[in-house]
Amino acid sequence: MKRMKRHQTLSLIRWVPYKYIYSDPEMRLRRSTLGILVNFLLGVAWAFVLIGAFYTFTSFYRYSIADAILMTFLGALPGLFFVVVLEYMFVAMERLEEMKKQTALLEKLTAQNQVTS
Repeated sequence: MKRMKRHQTLSLIRWVPYKYIYSDPEMRLRRSTLGILVNFLLGVAWAFVLIGAFYTFTSFYRYSIADAILMTFLGALPGLFFVVVLEYMFVAMERLEEMKKQTALLEKLTAQNQVTS
């Protein structure tokens, strides 16, 4: 089989734009400034989970693996608490957005109903 040059090989590949392969990686509520802030804080909370787990595991693995695993869980708890709080905020914000949409639809339907009757 004849060896192809790199540019010939790459020219044969049909490239698909990135936005069609990966659509919106969990960035919810992008429209508002509060949504962007909560997304950022959620990333910070997950970083605290990983750092807390890693730091406590490396600090306690010398004593025993059971202690290291228990302390890893305890070291990750503050970050997990903030993840749960921020996810609760997301759910509340999404519920509010959905209620706004439903209210607008109901107002539109009642206006149409009043016009027809």
